[in-house]
Amino acid sequence: MRVEYRSLMSDNARWDDFEFRPSDIVISTPSKCGTTWTQMLCAMLIFDGPALPAPLSELSPWLDQTIRPLDDVCATYAAQQHRRFIKTHTPLDGLPARQDVIYVLVGRDPRDAMVSMEHHLDNMDQERVLALRQEAVGNDDLETLPPRPPASDDPSERFRTFMRAKPGTGFYSLTGVLHHLDTGWQLRHRGNVVMCHYADYSADLPGEIMRLADALHIDTTRQRAEELAAEATLERMRDRAKDVLPNAGRIWKDDRAFFRAGGFGEWRTRVGDEELAEYDRTVNEVVSPELATWAHRGRLASGVDPDDE
Repeated sequence: MRVEYRSLMSDNARWDDFEFRPSDIVISTPSKCGTTWTQMLCAMLIFDGPALPAPLSELSPWLDQTIRPLDDVCATYAAQQHRRFIKTHTPLDGLPARQDVIYVLVGRDPRDAMVSMEHHLDNMDQERVLALRQEAVGNDDLETLPPRPPASDDPSERFRTFMRAKPGTGFYSLTGVLHHLDTGWQLRHRGNVVMCHYADYSADLPGEIMRLADALHIDTTRQRAEELAAEATLERMRDRAKDVLPNAGRIWKDDRAFFRAGGFGEWRTRVGDEELAEYDRTVNEVVSPELATWAHRGRLASGVDPDDE
Protein backbone atom coordinates (compact mmCIF):
# COMPACT_ATOMS: atom_id res chain seq x y z
CA MET A 1 0.00 0.00 0.00
CA ARG A 2 1.31 3.43 -0.94
CA VAL A 3 2.12 5.88 1.84
CA GLU A 4 0.14 9.12 1.84
CA TYR A 5 2.12 12.37 1.55
CA ARG A 6 0.18 15.63 1.82
CA SER A 7 1.29 19.16 2.52
CA LEU A 8 0.42 22.70 1.52
CA MET A 9 2.34 22.33 -1.74
CA SER A 10 1.97 18.65 -2.57
CA ASP A 11 -0.47 15.74 -2.63
CA ASN A 12 0.72 12.37 -3.90
CA ALA A 13 -2.87 11.19 -4.44
CA ARG A 14 -2.65 13.12 -7.71
CA TRP A 15 -0.65 10.20 -9.12
CA ASP A 16 -3.86 8.13 -9.13
CA ASP A 17 -5.02 9.97 -12.26
CA PHE A 18 -1.73 9.88 -14.14
CA GLU A 19 -1.41 7.54 -17.13
CA PHE A 20 2.12 6.17 -17.43
CA ARG A 21 3.91 5.22 -20.60
CA PRO A 22 6.71 2.68 -20.86
CA SER A 23 10.09 4.46 -20.69
CA ASP A 24 8.77 7.33 -18.54
CA ILE A 25 11.38 8.82 -16.21
CA VAL A 26 10.33 9.82 -12.70
CA ILE A 27 12.70 12.24 -10.96
CA SER A 28 12.05 11.77 -7.23
CA THR A 29 14.10 13.94 -4.90
CA PRO A 30 13.92 15.53 -1.48
CA SER A 31 13.49 19.27 -1.94
CA LYS A 32 16.69 21.26 -2.50
CA CYS A 33 18.78 18.25 -3.44
CA GLY A 34 19.29 18.98 -7.13
CA THR A 35 15.85 18.48 -8.64
CA THR A 36 15.99 21.19 -11.29
CA TRP A 37 19.60 20.30 -12.07
CA THR A 38 18.58 16.69 -12.72
CA GLN A 39 15.60 17.78 -14.82
CA MET A 40 17.97 19.85 -16.96
CA LEU A 41 20.34 16.93 -17.42
CA CYS A 42 17.49 14.64 -18.46
CA ALA A 43 16.13 17.28 -20.83
CA MET A 44 19.47 17.78 -22.56
CA LEU A 45 19.96 14.04 -22.96
CA ILE A 46 16.46 13.57 -24.38
CA PHE A 47 16.67 16.56 -26.74
CA ASP A 48 20.43 16.16 -27.39
CA GLY A 49 21.32 19.68 -26.38
CA PRO A 50 20.34 22.76 -24.40
CA ALA A 51 17.82 24.07 -26.95
CA LEU A 52 14.57 22.93 -25.35
CA PRO A 53 11.19 23.06 -27.11
CA ALA A 54 9.52 24.68 -24.08
CA PRO A 55 10.45 25.98 -20.62
CA LEU A 56 11.64 23.22 -18.32
CA SER A 57 8.68 23.60 -15.97
CA GLU A 58 6.34 22.95 -18.90
CA LEU A 59 8.32 19.96 -20.11
CA SER A 60 8.55 18.50 -16.61
CA PRO A 61 5.97 20.01 -14.24
CA TRP A 62 5.82 18.88 -10.63
CA LEU A 63 2.90 16.47 -10.81
CA ASP A 64 2.06 16.53 -7.10
CA GLN A 65 2.15 20.31 -6.75
CA THR A 66 -1.16 21.75 -5.61
CA ILE A 67 -0.85 25.23 -7.15
CA ARG A 68 -1.70 23.98 -10.62
CA PRO A 69 -4.86 22.05 -11.56
CA LEU A 70 -4.19 18.34 -11.96
CA ASP A 71 -6.12 18.19 -15.24
CA ASP A 72 -3.76 20.80 -16.70
CA VAL A 73 -0.66 18.90 -15.59
CA CYS A 74 -1.95 15.56 -16.90
CA ALA A 75 -2.97 17.19 -20.20
CA THR A 76 0.53 18.65 -20.55
CA TYR A 77 2.12 15.26 -20.11
CA ALA A 78 -0.45 13.49 -22.31
CA ALA A 79 0.28 15.86 -25.20
CA GLN A 80 4.02 15.23 -25.13
CA GLN A 81 5.40 13.08 -27.95
CA HIS A 82 8.97 12.96 -26.63
CA ARG A 83 10.19 10.76 -23.81
CA ARG A 84 8.70 12.15 -20.63
CA PHE A 85 10.49 13.04 -17.39
CA ILE A 86 8.20 13.74 -14.46
CA LYS A 87 9.14 15.75 -11.39
CA THR A 88 8.09 14.77 -7.87
CA HIS A 89 9.22 15.25 -4.29
CA THR A 90 7.35 12.13 -3.16
CA PRO A 91 9.47 9.22 -1.84
CA LEU A 92 9.22 5.95 -3.74
CA ASP A 93 6.93 4.40 -1.14
CA GLY A 94 4.33 7.00 -2.10
CA LEU A 95 4.59 6.50 -5.86
CA PRO A 96 3.14 3.84 -8.17
CA ALA A 97 5.74 1.08 -8.58
CA ARG A 98 6.27 0.07 -12.20
CA GLN A 99 8.95 -2.01 -13.87
CA ASP A 100 8.71 -0.10 -17.16
CA VAL A 101 9.52 3.26 -15.56
CA ILE A 102 12.97 4.51 -14.51
CA TYR A 103 13.17 6.27 -11.15
CA VAL A 104 15.98 8.79 -10.61
CA LEU A 105 16.68 9.75 -6.98
CA VAL A 106 19.11 12.50 -6.04
CA GLY A 107 20.84 12.94 -2.71
CA ARG A 108 22.63 15.80 -1.00
CA ASP A 109 24.18 16.37 2.40
CA PRO A 110 20.98 16.99 4.41
CA ARG A 111 22.62 19.85 6.27
CA ASP A 112 23.40 21.69 3.03
CA ALA A 113 19.87 20.98 1.80
CA MET A 114 18.50 22.50 5.01
CA VAL A 115 20.40 25.77 4.45
CA SER A 116 19.25 25.85 0.84
CA MET A 117 15.65 25.33 1.93
CA GLU A 118 15.84 28.32 4.26
CA HIS A 119 16.86 30.57 1.36
CA HIS A 120 14.21 28.91 -0.81
CA LEU A 121 11.41 29.72 1.65
CA ASP A 122 12.68 33.28 2.15
CA ASN A 123 12.43 33.80 -1.61
CA MET A 124 8.90 32.39 -1.88
CA ASP A 125 5.87 34.68 -1.99
CA GLN A 126 3.60 32.78 0.40
CA GLU A 127 0.53 34.91 -0.31
CA ARG A 128 0.89 34.20 -4.01
CA VAL A 129 1.25 30.48 -3.29
CA LEU A 130 -2.01 30.48 -1.34
CA ALA A 131 -3.77 32.41 -4.08
CA LEU A 132 -2.63 29.97 -6.77
CA ARG A 133 -3.57 27.02 -4.57
CA GLN A 134 -7.03 28.48 -4.09
CA GLU A 135 -7.46 28.71 -7.86
CA ALA A 136 -6.12 25.19 -8.48
CA VAL A 137 -7.57 23.01 -5.72
CA GLY A 138 -9.16 25.32 -3.15
CA ASN A 139 -7.96 26.03 0.37
CA ASP A 140 -10.83 24.54 2.33
CA ASP A 141 -8.55 21.72 3.51
CA LEU A 142 -5.85 23.91 5.07
CA GLU A 143 -6.91 23.02 8.61
CA THR A 144 -6.31 19.33 7.85
CA LEU A 145 -2.71 19.95 6.79
CA PRO A 146 0.32 20.30 9.05
CA PRO A 147 0.95 24.04 9.54
CA ARG A 148 4.25 25.57 8.52
CA PRO A 149 5.41 27.03 11.86
CA PRO A 150 7.39 30.28 11.90
CA ALA A 151 11.13 29.78 11.81
CA SER A 152 13.31 30.88 14.69
CA ASP A 153 15.59 33.88 14.21
CA ASP A 154 18.41 31.80 15.73
CA PRO A 155 20.27 29.72 13.09
CA SER A 156 21.37 27.21 15.73
CA GLU A 157 17.78 26.72 16.85
CA ARG A 158 16.70 26.24 13.23
CA PHE A 159 19.32 23.51 12.88
CA ARG A 160 18.04 21.77 16.02
CA THR A 161 14.49 21.98 14.72
CA PHE A 162 15.51 20.45 11.39
CA MET A 163 17.36 17.70 13.25
CA ARG A 164 14.54 16.86 15.67
CA ALA A 165 11.37 17.48 13.62
CA LYS A 166 9.33 14.52 12.47
CA PRO A 167 7.94 14.21 8.94
CA GLY A 168 4.42 15.54 8.62
CA THR A 169 4.84 18.29 11.22
CA GLY A 170 5.21 21.13 8.72
CA PHE A 171 8.98 21.40 9.10
CA TYR A 172 11.65 20.39 6.61
CA SER A 173 13.27 17.56 8.54
CA LEU A 174 16.38 15.43 8.63
CA THR A 175 14.39 12.22 9.06
CA GLY A 176 12.19 13.16 6.10
CA VAL A 177 15.20 13.65 3.80
CA LEU A 178 16.84 10.42 4.95
CA HIS A 179 13.65 8.42 4.62
CA HIS A 180 13.19 9.65 1.06
CA LEU A 181 16.72 8.58 0.12
CA ASP A 182 16.26 5.26 1.88
CA THR A 183 13.21 4.41 -0.25
CA GLY A 184 15.52 4.55 -3.25
CA TRP A 185 18.48 2.92 -1.53
CA GLN A 186 16.42 -0.15 -0.66
CA LEU A 187 15.45 -0.59 -4.33
CA ARG A 188 18.66 0.53 -6.01
CA HIS A 189 19.44 -2.95 -7.40
CA ARG A 190 16.01 -3.40 -8.91
CA GLY A 191 17.32 -2.39 -12.34
CA ASN A 192 15.18 0.72 -12.86
CA VAL A 193 16.32 2.87 -9.92
CA VAL A 194 19.38 5.11 -10.23
CA MET A 195 20.87 7.09 -7.33
CA CYS A 196 22.61 10.37 -8.20
CA HIS A 197 24.18 12.93 -5.88
CA TYR A 198 24.60 16.71 -5.80
CA ALA A 199 28.25 16.40 -4.74
CA ASP A 200 29.00 14.10 -7.69
CA TYR A 201 27.40 16.58 -10.09
CA SER A 202 29.67 19.25 -8.62
CA ALA A 203 32.80 17.06 -8.79
CA ASP A 204 32.44 15.53 -12.27
CA LEU A 205 29.36 16.69 -14.15
CA PRO A 206 30.38 15.17 -17.51
CA GLY A 207 30.97 11.81 -15.85
CA GLU A 208 27.62 11.96 -14.07
CA ILE A 209 25.88 12.87 -17.32
CA MET A 210 27.36 9.75 -18.88
CA ARG A 211 26.30 7.67 -15.89
CA LEU A 212 22.77 9.06 -16.05
CA ALA A 213 22.61 8.51 -19.81
CA ASP A 214 23.59 4.88 -19.32
CA ALA A 215 20.85 4.40 -16.72
CA LEU A 216 18.31 5.97 -19.10
CA HIS A 217 19.57 3.88 -22.05
CA ILE A 218 20.60 6.97 -24.02
CA ASP A 219 23.78 6.82 -26.08
CA THR A 220 26.31 9.60 -25.60
CA THR A 221 30.06 10.20 -25.61
CA ARG A 222 32.45 11.85 -23.18
CA GLN A 223 32.91 14.75 -25.58
CA ARG A 224 29.17 15.29 -25.89
CA ALA A 225 28.77 14.98 -22.11
CA GLU A 226 31.37 17.71 -21.64
CA GLU A 227 29.48 19.95 -24.08
CA LEU A 228 26.23 19.36 -22.23
CA ALA A 229 27.87 19.91 -18.85
CA ALA A 230 28.92 23.41 -19.91
CA GLU A 231 25.24 24.23 -20.41
CA ALA A 232 24.17 22.75 -17.08
CA THR A 233 26.26 24.71 -14.59
CA LEU A 234 24.35 26.61 -11.91
CA GLU A 235 25.67 29.86 -13.41
CA ARG A 236 24.36 28.96 -16.88
CA MET A 237 20.97 27.92 -15.49
CA ARG A 238 20.77 31.17 -13.53
CA ASP A 239 21.30 33.05 -16.78
CA ARG A 240 18.41 31.04 -18.29
CA ALA A 241 16.16 31.33 -15.23
CA LYS A 242 13.07 32.22 -17.28
CA ASP A 243 13.40 28.98 -19.25
CA VAL A 244 14.67 26.70 -16.50
CA LEU A 245 13.16 27.90 -13.21
CA PRO A 246 10.12 26.04 -11.83
CA ASN A 247 7.16 28.43 -11.66
CA ALA A 248 9.13 31.27 -13.22
CA GLY A 249 7.40 34.59 -12.70
CA ARG A 250 4.73 33.04 -10.47
CA ILE A 251 5.80 32.48 -6.86
CA TRP A 252 9.33 33.83 -6.43
CA LYS A 253 10.34 37.24 -5.16
CA ASP A 254 13.48 36.98 -7.33
CA ASP A 255 13.64 34.30 -10.04
CA ARG A 256 17.42 34.40 -10.33
CA ALA A 257 17.83 33.93 -6.57
CA PHE A 258 16.40 30.42 -6.95
CA PHE A 259 19.79 29.35 -8.36
CA ARG A 260 21.91 30.60 -5.50
CA ALA A 261 25.42 29.22 -5.28
CA GLY A 262 24.61 26.06 -3.39
CA GLY A 263 27.70 25.66 -1.28
CA PHE A 264 29.03 22.94 0.96
CA GLY A 265 29.33 23.23 4.72
CA GLU A 266 27.47 26.50 5.36
CA TRP A 267 25.81 24.74 8.30
CA ARG A 268 29.11 24.45 10.20
CA THR A 269 28.80 27.89 11.79
CA ARG A 270 25.46 26.88 13.35
CA VAL A 271 26.44 23.80 15.30
CA GLY A 272 28.60 22.78 18.22
CA ASP A 273 29.91 19.41 19.35
CA GLU A 274 26.67 18.51 21.13
CA GLU A 275 24.50 19.20 18.07
CA LEU A 276 26.86 17.27 15.83
CA ALA A 277 26.81 14.29 18.18
CA GLU A 278 23.01 14.35 18.29
CA TYR A 279 22.90 14.69 14.52
CA ASP A 280 25.13 11.64 14.06
CA ARG A 281 23.04 9.60 16.48
CA THR A 282 19.85 10.48 14.63
CA VAL A 283 21.34 9.59 11.25
CA ASN A 284 22.62 6.25 12.55
CA GLU A 285 19.20 5.43 14.00
CA VAL A 286 17.41 6.11 10.71
CA VAL A 287 19.60 4.69 7.92
CA SER A 288 22.39 2.22 7.33
CA PRO A 289 26.04 3.31 7.63
CA GLU A 290 26.51 2.88 3.86
CA LEU A 291 23.57 5.12 3.01
CA ALA A 292 24.64 7.67 5.63
CA THR A 293 28.10 7.89 4.09
CA TRP A 294 26.76 8.18 0.54
CA ALA A 295 24.10 10.73 1.53
CA HIS A 296 26.66 13.08 3.03
CA ARG A 297 29.52 12.74 0.56
CA GLY A 298 28.26 11.19 -2.64
CA ARG A 299 29.68 8.29 -4.61
CA LEU A 300 32.95 9.85 -5.81
CA ALA A 301 34.18 11.26 -2.50
CA SER A 302 33.03 8.40 -0.28
CA GLY A 303 33.73 5.38 -2.47
CA VAL A 304 30.27 4.04 -1.58
CA ASP A 305 28.77 3.20 -4.96
CA PRO A 306 25.00 2.59 -5.02
CA ASP A 307 25.51 0.44 -8.13
CA ASP A 308 27.74 -2.07 -6.31
CA GLU A 309 26.17 -5.32 -5.15
